[in-house]
Amino acid sequence: MSETTRIDAIELHRIEVPLIRPFETSFGRETVREVLMVRVRTDAGDGWGECVAGRDPFYSSEYVDGATSVIERHLGPALLDRLRVEGPQPAPRDLMPRGASVPLAAAVAPALAFVAGHRMAKGALEAAVLDAELRAQGRSMGAAFGAERDWVDCGVSVGIAPTLEELLDEVTGYLEEGYRRIKLKIRPGWDLVPVSAVRELMGPAGMLQVDANTAYTADDIPLLARLDDLDLLLIEQPFAEEDLATHARLAAECDTPVCLDESILGVSTAIDAIERGATSIINIKPGRMGGYLEALRVHDICVELDVPAWCGGMLETGVGRAANVALAALPGFVLPGDTSGSSRYYAEDLTEPFVLGTGEHHGQLQVPDGPGTGVTVRDELIREWASAQPVTLTR
Repeated sequence: MSETTRIDAIELHRIEVPLIRPFETSFGRETVREVLMVRVRTDAGDGWGECVAGRDPFYSSEYVDGATSVIERHLGPALLDRLRVEGPQPAPRDLMPRGASVPLAAAVAPALAFVAGHRMAKGALEAAVLDAELRAQGRSMGAAFGAERDWVDCGVSVGIAPTLEELLDEVTGYLEEGYRRIKLKIRPGWDLVPVSAVRELMGPAGMLQVDANTAYTADDIPLLARLDDLDLLLIEQPFAEEDLATHARLAAECDTPVCLDESILGVSTAIDAIERGATSIINIKPGRMGGYLEALRVHDICVELDVPAWCGGMLETGVGRAANVALAALPGFVLPGDTSGSSRYYAEDLTEPFVLGTGEHHGQLQVPDGPGTGVTVRDELIREWASAQPVTLTR
């Protein structure tokens, strides 16, 4: 990259991507994935990032309208005004847990710290800058992150189905495709019976876990403890994200490991939750943490504290999926993540599709090895799926 690297323009593209089948969780049902895509143009080349915020503020307080607005009014102008790296660039290193070899991307979080919260919007900007910077260096995200595998085991997240029969049919299809782990969404009234049925379908050796997305309260601890009989890998985020005390109570009263998702916003919250006994497994979602550099720091803490981690998903297109697959190839990710193939959600992906491997790589995805994310955004689909006029911010 040049001796003075800067961002010249930021483009915001809102698109609607049709889902193959509705995806229902405890907080809502989606038939279309509304996505905010961010493109940054630097003097060394372009990069893309994907904002994982949903259409509505149900999973998180962040949502697409809010993310668009805060980037347009605050975050974007700040990057254009402040973000540049002066002087010679450091020589690339194999690992960048603190961003030493990507100084422009590493400068994003400090430049945006004046805005409270909005981690998903900030994460999308950082991802786009990171993609541009690594493309200019000719390095892949996997190489930059310190990936130790060329292929990663894939799990799949299964939404709440209209009927038990439909749930079993869906799970059967995923098992036939080769997915190595099944995650079931649960909520009060849709828990013991469907999970028991899927356990019977998979057999005792099948890797099965559940995700409650904060749908339960402390009064449900006795019910959730009954899941011990089903030999689950973990139960994910049963209580409100700020309620570490109740998660710690559940962890003390059941044998099934408790995993936190929404509660983990970065290194400090991860350490706090682990030390309180509220979690023994961490779901690392880069977008929720404000970007991949913070996700790398959380990974490093999990390795240091011997806490298993896995990479969560947010129905990403190929842009976000490529970066997540690269992240999941790090040594601390010891459980299959929500790194499903493109066809799990989309008939047509925004990039070249991610397809599960065959033979010895059955049930795995290959880590992209091209520069940056290693995938190419299909500009014609950005135009075809546009749900609003694009916004361009310049100096």
